[in-house]
Formats: sequence, C-alpha cells, structure tokens
Amino acid sequence: MKKIETTPLLTTYLIKLLIRLTVFVSFLIVYIFHKDILIKFMTDRSGFGITEYNISPLHILWAVFMVMMFIHLFPPKLFTMALKKGESGSYIEVKGYDKKALSVFIKQQNKRALIVMILWVLFNSVFAVLYRKQLIDSADLLMLTVFYFLCDYICIIFYCPFQNYIMKNKCCVNCRIYDWGHFMMFTPMLFVKNFFCRSLFFMSLIVLIKWEIIYAAHPERFWSGSNLKLRCSSCQDKTCRIKKLLQK
Repeated sequence: MKKIETTPLLTTYLIKLLIRLTVFVSFLIVYIFHKDILIKFMTDRSGFGITEYNISPLHILWAVFMVMMFIHLFPPKLFTMALKKGESGSYIEVKGYDKKALSVFIKQQNKRALIVMILWVLFNSVFAVLYRKQLIDSADLLMLTVFYFLCDYICIIFYCPFQNYIMKNKCCVNCRIYDWGHFMMFTPMLFVKNFFCRSLFFMSLIVLIKWEIIYAAHPERFWSGSNLKLRCSSCQDKTCRIKKLLQK
C-alpha cells in the first residue's frame, strides 16, 4: 500500500479520532454495565446532576463539548481551512471570477444542503418518536450523540456519505455544510428536557446560524472558483489524503 504523507493537521485529526473512539468505547462500557448512571444524569432537571461538589466525567464531557463549539464561533488563526474559509482573512479573490457561475454554484449547493437537512431531521425524528413512546430512553440518546461525535471525524478522515452522495464536494475544505457537524451531533439532545442536553443543542444551533449567515453574506468565500485558498494548490490541510487512497 502506498505510504500516506501526513500533514500536521491530518496528524492532529488522527489523534482526535483516537480520543473520540476512546470516549465512545468508554461510554459504551458504562452503557452496557451501568446504564442507570447515564439515565440518572440525563433525567436530572434540578441540579445538573451535581450534588455536594460531585462532578462526574459527564460534566467534564459537557464542558469539552461547549469549548469545542465556542472555538468554532471564534476560530483561532491556526485552524483548518475548512472552517476558516468563512473568515475574511482567509479569502484570496480569484481576479475576474465568473459571478454567474458563482450564483449557479451557490443555488446548487443550497439545494443539496437542504436535502441533507431534511434527511437528517427525518432520520432523527425516528428516535424522537421512539423516545416519546418510551421505546428508547435518555441513555440511548446520549449514546447516539456520542456515536455521532465519533462519526464526525470518520466522515472527515475516511468516508463521508453526505460528500459522496449528496453534496458532491471534492473535499472537506470545499464543504458547504462543514460547520453543521455540531448541530448534527447534538440533534438527539433536543429531545431530553434538562440543562445538559438543551444547552448543547442550542449552542450547536448558534454555531450553525453563524455559519449560514456568513455563507449568505459572502458566498464567494466558499467556492474555489472565486477563492484561491480553496484550491488544491493552496491547501495546507491535506485531510483528504486517506480518503483518496481508500477510493483508489
């Protein structure tokens, strides 16, 4: 097999994937052997599950999730171009780019993004109904969220069904819905009425809204035909290398 030349960002992503896998496996073990602990935490509406300074790993995970989303609201300079492309400092205009072609591209991408949103809402509505009918419980929804948490990086590094079958973007750097990840991840949290769950979902909604506002105001930043930074020749991320090797 051909050796993969990694970049600092790709290496970071692989390390984060390993961390997310560890989190998923850890929660799965608790889910299998001590599901009652997860249910108790998820159904606590009064004290956020904290009594007499009893802070659990779940509270730490909540804090990590919130920090992750805060970073996406205010991305640092050293961050993936997939996220930074919405920022004004990451835009290098292609001189004389075709504005009509940009308009066609944006309409096409918006239509595809709408399809993704509809499918995602419908898919997760199944779990909402199951939860309302008490066929699954809050611990199941938490595990679903942690599973989405893992799948987020699987989509970036190895394989993304949204990219391949709906959006048709060539890579994550050019992805129209790149910053929808947290909204998708925390969709199941909307169904449970406690602070832990609802705060994560609504924070993810803020991240999504910010992304969409920038996209609507500055679509030229999101197309490689108008933004030189999105072309392969300018890419420093190279997070597509494993995907391309697997496709071959």
